Amino acid sequence: SMKSDRSKEYPPDFSKEPGPSDTKAVSVEEQLSCCSLCQDVLKDPVYTSCGYWFCRQCITSYRDQSASSGDSSCPQSESGLKEVLDEHQISLSSTCECVTQGTDEAGTETYLISIFTEVHITEGQSEEVNTQHEVRQLETASKMKTLHDAPIKCQDIFKVLPDQQDRVRVVLMNGVAGVGKTFSVLKFTLDWAQRSNNQDISLLILFSFRSLNLIKDEQYSLLMLIHVFYPTLQKLTAEKLAGCKVLFIFDGLDESRLSLDFNNSEVVSDVTQKSSVSVLLTNLIKGKLLPSALIWITSRPTAANQIPPSCVDRVTEVRGFTDAQKEEYFRRRFSDEEQSSTIISHIKTSRILHIMCHIPVFCWITATVLDHMLTTDQRGELPKTLTDMYSHFLLVQTKRKKNKYDERHETSPQELTEADRDLLLKLGRLAFEQLEKGNIMFYQEDLEQCGLDVTEASVLSGVCTEIFKRESVIFQETVYSFVHLSIQEFLAAVYMYHCYTRRKTKVLKDFLGGKHSNSSLDDFLTGAMEKSLYSENGHLDLFIRFLHGLSLESNQGLLGGLLGQTDNSPETIQRVINNLKKMNSKDISPDRSINIFHCLMEMNDRSVHQEIQQFLKSENRSEKELSDIHCSALAYMLQMSEEVLDELDLRKYNTSWEGKQRLIPAVRNCRKAELGGCGLSETHCEVVASALKCNPSHLTHLNLSISNLKDPGMKRLSAGLESPNCRLETLGLINCWLSEISCDYLASALKCNSSHLRELNLTDNKLQDSGVTRLSAGLESPNCRLETLRLENCSVSEIGCASLASALKCNSSHLRVLHLSHNKLKDSGVKHLSAGLKSPNCRLETLRLRRCSLSEISCDYLASALKDNPSHLRELDLSWNDLKELDVKQLIDLQQSPDC
Repeated sequence: SMKSDRSKEYPPDFSKEPGPSDTKAVSVEEQLSCCSLCQDVLKDPVYTSCGYWFCRQCITSYRDQSASSGDSSCPQSESGLKEVLDEHQISLSSTCECVTQGTDEAGTETYLISIFTEVHITEGQSEEVNTQHEVRQLETASKMKTLHDAPIKCQDIFKVLPDQQDRVRVVLMNGVAGVGKTFSVLKFTLDWAQRSNNQDISLLILFSFRSLNLIKDEQYSLLMLIHVFYPTLQKLTAEKLAGCKVLFIFDGLDESRLSLDFNNSEVVSDVTQKSSVSVLLTNLIKGKLLPSALIWITSRPTAANQIPPSCVDRVTEVRGFTDAQKEEYFRRRFSDEEQSSTIISHIKTSRILHIMCHIPVFCWITATVLDHMLTTDQRGELPKTLTDMYSHFLLVQTKRKKNKYDERHETSPQELTEADRDLLLKLGRLAFEQLEKGNIMFYQEDLEQCGLDVTEASVLSGVCTEIFKRESVIFQETVYSFVHLSIQEFLAAVYMYHCYTRRKTKVLKDFLGGKHSNSSLDDFLTGAMEKSLYSENGHLDLFIRFLHGLSLESNQGLLGGLLGQTDNSPETIQRVINNLKKMNSKDISPDRSINIFHCLMEMNDRSVHQEIQQFLKSENRSEKELSDIHCSALAYMLQMSEEVLDELDLRKYNTSWEGKQRLIPAVRNCRKAELGGCGLSETHCEVVASALKCNPSHLTHLNLSISNLKDPGMKRLSAGLESPNCRLETLGLINCWLSEISCDYLASALKCNSSHLRELNLTDNKLQDSGVTRLSAGLESPNCRLETLRLENCSVSEIGCASLASALKCNSSHLRVLHLSHNKLKDSGVKHLSAGLKSPNCRLETLRLRRCSLSEISCDYLASALKDNPSHLRELDLSWNDLKELDVKQLIDLQQSPDC
């Protein structure tokens, strides 16, 4: 076939009669080719823009028929494409209709439709996604009421909303591990394949990043990639692909090992052009390659920032199960109404279990454990902590391996064979090493590095089947993963605890940097906690909780000798608890410090929790002294409360500076926050910014004065101010070591169409004229709603006054109060301000100019401004300037004027 660039012409218009442009000079060989309609040797050949040759008589006849039916499609593309797409839909349907739920054991597949429970999907996303462990994100989501969300059905994620004008081409779906992203994708795909939804999409192509990783170093064209992954589409040509409405789904961006470079990658615009998979993907997302195609990407929050916001038309967030959906899940799982009710009631007694059940996979883990415990004669106390739950889960899997449950409740080291222990510890090593790297998907070489032989039956069956998954992908290659990230974190903790008891010095030194690697249990756990506290995104938070929970004798008994012997006497455990309560977390994010409190809860120490409950009930709170750990617990309980706090005033709490800083996370659940004078830094601004980004954000008044924020802190804070969720009206930033750079960040926030800011106090910061000029650019924005601006002692001179005057002249100005005292404005500065006061757009009511080095001339400028315009000015403060009674006489006389 002849090559030409026909992408812009496809599909061709066949309603016209063939003309001279349809006829080409052809070679003898081409003339002897067959007509694509009659299959005979070409007679008077016509070459069409869709890339095929026809006899002139055949194509004329076809066009006549098409014109009468209103169909102008290419005959050849129509005849072959439908069969290809039909076969593809059948293939996809058979692939997606059966799934495994938490297990990869042969014969356990079930129909997706029989177990699928709708998950809660919202338009938009929680914005502090990169700074929090996913359990913290679940905690945030658990207290969000659906009335604050913009819910969206999975099948509607590409539908344009009434207030949107542009089409939705690229959708990024976020959600924590196991929350239901892949199941949502499978359900969407199955519905399309079975022709029950989204039939406007003619071709759906589903890729997983775990499969794409295997060919990341190879060269493919987009068309080749489709052919390799979907043999049923081998007959799909470039021309046919260009004529389809295509949806590409890329599942699991967090599992990607591709290098996605959206700034410097080569441009690929032809579906037959070869390049790396990374380059193909970036060009697809940017719209350079197959720009008509729809793109759907799923990702855990921590990886979502790999896609630039400018490339995404819609962001959705999978929140998992609502409370009602949790109950629906357990009632569908258990036909026995009494048993399902017992499980639901027990989950509600533990906040952490109830929160974790937002994740469908955790519901499956919980159901597995509680079903086993409720159906044995000696069930014991049901698990209330995460460590207890996961220890039981591991125990259940080892018992299932034997195809029967041990009738005894008490376990012994003999329950795990040597082979089982060896296998679990190798899995633990894999879990730990990959957790440190941030990987949740593994390949054969990863397993082999940990001594795991993928050909052994033990890896493919037995105890592994419900905690470790394998999946065959492209070229029959296999990828592995734990059923859920939390299982990986738990096994990583089991492995690290085992390394401690067996004194595996190298592993401990690599983890702790030589510190506490050969010491007592309490010193070891202290070192591990310190290591986790310095994690920027908290990726070791749950691992550390499990590590502390495993120190309890009850959990060590459950795991049958897997952990090894250790000194966990009551005295040692009490030292661990005391160390946690006294732990110093200076310069650490207060969000990280809250995990210290969670570790106490995993160790079944509820003393701090009970003491804070009593504190909240007391009337004389200011008299009660709070320790640092009390403050972490209080911050957690306040931010998780269903009741929004009216005011958080750190000055009213009797605690240390560090204690006050640990209270800062409570700002997420209050209306007014007085955080001034507490030594806040850039680190704390991240927490405050996340409070402004919350959905919903309750904060309307925020005072951060007398803090060490500096420009980096202001940058983080402004990210919160620019959030569409921000509702802040008053912001105090007195003496925060800000410079002109901070004014850029503030101006950007004032320009946002979502800005609610009414009062801004920047007193005692060296902003200088350049800073005020930058800030004035924000004041001039039609989106700015600022009414009060305080710039006292900010090193402002006449140049800054000229910029402020320009802002006062804007017809969009809302400014009512302006404080410029303690600046060397001089008369030239007041001259500029007076020009602004003269403007009919100026609405200023209060102007303070104390200690501004003014003389009689300034009074003349001001009097002139007040005479020439029916000014709104009500208050003028000229105190502490070198003025005599005669200098201000005309201003005093002006007070008698009816226009003043």
